[in-house]
Amino acid sequence: MRVKILALRILTELKHDRRTLALVLVAPIMMLTLIYFILNASLSESSIGVYNVPADRIDRLIQENARVLRFYQEGAAFDSLEKGEITALLQVEEGQSIIHLDGSNSQKAERALQVLEVSQRPSTALRPDMLPEVTYVYGGADMDSFDNFGSVLIGVLVFFFVFIVAGMSFLQERTTGTLEKLLSTPIRRWELVLGYVTGFGTLTIIQSLLITYFVLFVLDVMLAGSVVLVLVTTLLTAICALTLGMLLSAAASSQFQMLQFIPLVITPQIFFCGLFQLSPGWEIVGRFMPMYYSADALNRVMIKGEGFLSVLPDLLILSGFSAFFILANIRLLKRFRSI
Repeated sequence: MRVKILALRILTELKHDRRTLALVLVAPIMMLTLIYFILNASLSESSIGVYNVPADRIDRLIQENARVLRFYQEGAAFDSLEKGEITALLQVEEGQSIIHLDGSNSQKAERALQVLEVSQRPSTALRPDMLPEVTYVYGGADMDSFDNFGSVLIGVLVFFFVFIVAGMSFLQERTTGTLEKLLSTPIRRWELVLGYVTGFGTLTIIQSLLITYFVLFVLDVMLAGSVVLVLVTTLLTAICALTLGMLLSAAASSQFQMLQFIPLVITPQIFFCGLFQLSPGWEIVGRFMPMYYSADALNRVMIKGEGFLSVLPDLLILSGFSAFFILANIRLLKRFRSI
């Protein structure tokens, strides 16, 4: 009887805890759906540009499930390759195949290279003098999988841990009454929020330095650009995660409820930030998430070696997310006490 009473009490509590019910029942379905669509879209076809290529070679590329873009100007073809619109560019000069490859994503590059090799005539494929000449616009043949994902993982790890620590800490400030006591003083709401951001931000600076140093100089991940830009991007990512964690902590009443935001807020961003090759429709979804711009900036700097002007739009958008979250935090403090 006592077991039955205890079980009924737990079920009654769970019935009124909508967050836990959503975490147990809805979140797994959502994650499985995302994984299904993303993995089905990954590496389904290769985007290959062709310039001065015979029609029969193009037909064989199409038969290998390649998305072929024909270019009639060499400059336009290389511009498309540098912008990431195609993974490889195939040229044929005097019967010799020349392949220009974007190696910033090793999986996409390997897939495109396989398709190009299979599409070559069997008779010429056996001749050493007719083997394709491969040049890498970004990355290289010796670039391994961790070099490919290392840049993105810096942003993912920084965002994840700062989000959790900031959310937990701000939640503790609220549940222990510290926040209410501070709000009873003459301090203004914006001063309070900026004080928390500055305090936690000091820790994020140390974290950013440590993670960047470890990834670049201990794990020896590829760095083609400026280490300063990597640090700036990592720091802006941390501030964005910090302000978002503070904002969402207001919707939680316990640390367990704060952890429930991980599959709802963090995990979807990991899927859409650039770790997986997505179809154009899914890539649009990623553009509404801060981690996408962090991963894009780090990839441009570390893999492609691009400079400040190239990553400036990503940095401005990350700063915009942070500013929005800060303003939302200031507004939300009215719930606790109006000053």
